[in-house]
Amino acid sequence: MLIRFGYEISVTCAAETPMICLLDIRDERRGDLRKPERVTVSPDVPMTLYRDMFGNRCRRLVAPAGAFTIAGDGVLEDAGLPDPEDWSAPETPVADLPPEVLGYLLGSRYCETDRISPVAWDLFGAIAPGWGRVQAISDFVHNHIRFDYQNARATRTAFEAWQEGTGVCRDFTHLGIAFCRALNIPARYVNGYLGDIGVPPGGPMDFCAWIEVWIGGRWHAFDPRNNQRRIGRIVVARGRDAADVPLIHSFGPHRLTGFTVRCDAVAEATA
Repeated sequence: MLIRFGYEISVTCAAETPMICLLDIRDERRGDLRKPERVTVSPDVPMTLYRDMFGNRCRRLVAPAGAFTIAGDGVLEDAGLPDPEDWSAPETPVADLPPEVLGYLLGSRYCETDRISPVAWDLFGAIAPGWGRVQAISDFVHNHIRFDYQNARATRTAFEAWQEGTGVCRDFTHLGIAFCRALNIPARYVNGYLGDIGVPPGGPMDFCAWIEVWIGGRWHAFDPRNNQRRIGRIVVARGRDAADVPLIHSFGPHRLTGFTVRCDAVAEATA
């Protein structure tokens, strides 16, 4: 199947403002592009690309004073299958984990494992290790947090999401990550596209957050917000938590004036 994805984000800056944008899809999926991902800015300014410590494609620019828009568009081929699942996947003892995943056991800005650890062991410590325990975490977070855009808060941590029981997809993701790490299961934050493919429309599109957990010797996607295997995830960025993967990191104040995202299955003739 073909998926058309893209965004248009408009901001207003009081002065020239350096920015780093994490909006391009990751290198692992670029071979699936059937229409190149095209990024445009208005007014036109120079842009450079680099990869950060997590391998994300970062776009560096200086936005001019006044109105500024960055937009992206592309078409990608996808197998059209739901996220894979493996109920036989075991957890890996910490002593046997590969070095590159150890950092995803540690606490981070929004995932304070020290505060959430007693809660995690009380809730999930008696569940047999493996896929079933991670799914139990996803089930719990899905039911514990009430999704509400009106209660979004950029500074909310995993422990605060546990206490308050409300938030948006990043809060579901942070709480799920913190629970996993507290149980010695490596978990990382993912930001990307997730269209309403194979499910009823869920309202205006946005970028989505979900988890990747290291079990069975590889990373697997879990999604406490939706809590189901979905079709057509497109990863934009990965990190320890949302602090590592902001869509736009500006080195100065800006005001958001427009934000649209698309991610739709399309026919070959319209791609």
